[in-house]
Amino acid sequence: MSEEKVLIFDTTLRDGEQSAGIGLTVQEKLEIARQLDRLGVDIIEAGFAASSPGDFEAVQTIARELRRPMIVSLARCHVGDVDAAWEAIKDAENPRIHVFISSSDVQILNQLRSDPERVMDLAVQSVERAKSYCDNVEFSPMDATRTDPDYLYAMLEAVINAGATTVNIADTVGYTFPTEFAERIRLIQENVPNIDKAVISVHCHNDLGMSVANSLGAIIAGARQVEGCINGLGERAGNAALEEIIMAIETRPDLFGVSTNIDTRQIYRTSRLVSDITGFPVQPNKAIVGANAFRHASGIHQDAILKERTTFEIMDPQAVGWPSNEMVLGKLSGRAGLRSRLEELGYNLKAEELNETFEQFKLLADKKREVSDADLVSLMSSQRRVVDVPAIFTLEHVQVASGNHEVPTATVKLVSSDGTSTTDAATGTGPVDAVYKAINRIVQVDNKLTEYRVDAVTEGIDALGDVTIRIEKDDQTYIGRGSDTDIIVASAKAYMNALNRLLGDGNGYTHNTDPSP
Repeated sequence: MSEEKVLIFDTTLRDGEQSAGIGLTVQEKLEIARQLDRLGVDIIEAGFAASSPGDFEAVQTIARELRRPMIVSLARCHVGDVDAAWEAIKDAENPRIHVFISSSDVQILNQLRSDPERVMDLAVQSVERAKSYCDNVEFSPMDATRTDPDYLYAMLEAVINAGATTVNIADTVGYTFPTEFAERIRLIQENVPNIDKAVISVHCHNDLGMSVANSLGAIIAGARQVEGCINGLGERAGNAALEEIIMAIETRPDLFGVSTNIDTRQIYRTSRLVSDITGFPVQPNKAIVGANAFRHASGIHQDAILKERTTFEIMDPQAVGWPSNEMVLGKLSGRAGLRSRLEELGYNLKAEELNETFEQFKLLADKKREVSDADLVSLMSSQRRVVDVPAIFTLEHVQVASGNHEVPTATVKLVSSDGTSTTDAATGTGPVDAVYKAINRIVQVDNKLTEYRVDAVTEGIDALGDVTIRIEKDDQTYIGRGSDTDIIVASAKAYMNALNRLLGDGNGYTHNTDPSP
């Protein structure tokens, strides 16, 4: 007898993007969606089509390109939302409309300023309208874990009769606990007469740190779709981290007795890509994908690992795609060696892309004795950022003079897209401040620097530094990242990356405050 499947529903591009400070372009969303496809997620919630023209375009673009996974757009119980959702996903091979509305008394009365009867009618009408467009309709009672059970049962029965094929029990404010949530799933199965006509899904938030545990408890109780985000992104404290849920199922088949369609070897790369694009770092002690997840500092642990890996590792690092550092590249390595290692890391480059990457690799190899896998991943991330952002200005040269008895001074040379070269200089409170002020004198675009962060990609004095910044203009946020062995150069690259996004127009992001499951 084959194992039952749990469907993996990824909402990184919708709920994940609602994390304060994240702003994704259409191309960035498409790149993440392509990687989610490689990962093997069953369902991709590509966005909230009615929320903005940019979100509509992103959902539509993803729906038209990806053919294997189901593509979903979220919609409130408004006619316009449902219609926009369908227009955005109608070209998808497997479209789904996801309709939601508040179901708890506290939200119905205080947020919607409505009453339970009116909300019930809206839910049914919206599901019926969505069903008129496509066969696959999901319904979410928002704040379901604080909803009166009898009202919840009646609502679920009504929307299933109206055509919902998936009902998503949303712990929208992270209120519940595993045993309590599992019991609610069991009671739904017992008290909703037509529940066998729909898949039970769960969507858990992490306000009390219980999102993954609640999701797993629901799977044990019978839920067969689980929603979440890569790296646990999402509103407030985030959503359930999909990589943790997936590996819990993979690691404990004795407990769950279910399986997924996920290629777990793609987990690490997916996590890195999402972190790179969003600018949200993964904490070192994060389960599955954190830098320390498979590192052992204790002498007792190290001794045991050397004798038998499974003494202190319940998962094989390579099973989740952690890169090995066995093959080290250097300045004498050729294109073939670089291509081979990049392919092992999941990067398949065209000839012209390989040539461009090889030139950047050689520059890096001249600065470092050895180029590790982590360096290569950062290099590829840097290459992607350069390609995806219009080069209105290119950093040609940066030079800094500073010291404890000197006023930090920076000279920069920028080349505009029309070939014009401009050099200017400025002083600042520090070398990075001086560089940014010199760049500002040339570009002349007012903005506010709201975040500046430096991370070492690898260990050692020659470590590649990765700089992430955020700048704001007119309430829009622009993320920039740059990598180099010289932190000042990396900082300049990151600032130029953000400025080019700003100057390119349409690449900013205004946070969507619409409520969602």
